Amino acid sequence: MHTLTATIPAGDKSMGVYCGWPDGEGPFPAIVVIQHAGGVDTFVQAIVGRLVEAGYFAAAPDLYHRQDSREGGPMDKLKLLRDPELEVDVGATVDYLSGHPLVDADKLGIIGFCMGGRVAFLSAELYSQFRAVVAYYGGNIMVSWGDGPAPFALSKDLHCPLLFHFGAEDRNPSPDDRVKLDEELTRLGKEHEFHAYENAGHAFMNFANPNMYREQAATTSWPRTLEFFARHLA
Repeated sequence: MHTLTATIPAGDKSMGVYCGWPDGEGPFPAIVVIQHAGGVDTFVQAIVGRLVEAGYFAAAPDLYHRQDSREGGPMDKLKLLRDPELEVDVGATVDYLSGHPLVDADKLGIIGFCMGGRVAFLSAELYSQFRAVVAYYGGNIMVSWGDGPAPFALSKDLHCPLLFHFGAEDRNPSPDDRVKLDEELTRLGKEHEFHAYENAGHAFMNFANPNMYREQAATTSWPRTLEFFARHLA
């Protein structure tokens, strides 16, 4: 496994992107990994590693790059994120991967956790380059961050199949959110697959947070994620 943090242009800013890729000449299918509230931390880097082990080039952009890393905690930084800027950042990552010699630009997927699940869903509505999207407990789907519509309002623009993992005890997204989103995507004829995990709340994948981590949900959902990506990116 090879890793590096690339610095790429994102609008008028520079953004770090933590990347990993397998041994070999490639080109490899690629997956954008969207951070949770904790940023591109140990958990997100571990997800990059797992995807590399499965044969993917994985890239996790630092969505907090516009903020002073010395000020505020994760939730303070999350509250400052705005959808138009996130669109720029994900687009810059797509451009970086599309021009990379080790990446098969026709086989791009995206995955996100927590706030990243929301951003991944939104990105799959905004960018037709994605062939598959996986969202883990993405909250605030019905809420706009800044100017523009909420991700839910753009459901008609979803360009690719969606796999969404929910904690049955989560409040954001709640069971009602799950039903509402399922009904809307079904009405629109969008290919989607939803799984809810009992005895699991928000952040059930995060092994770095023992209060939230739920082994059964984590170990059941991950093979489903890999199978989903293999089906749509192979």
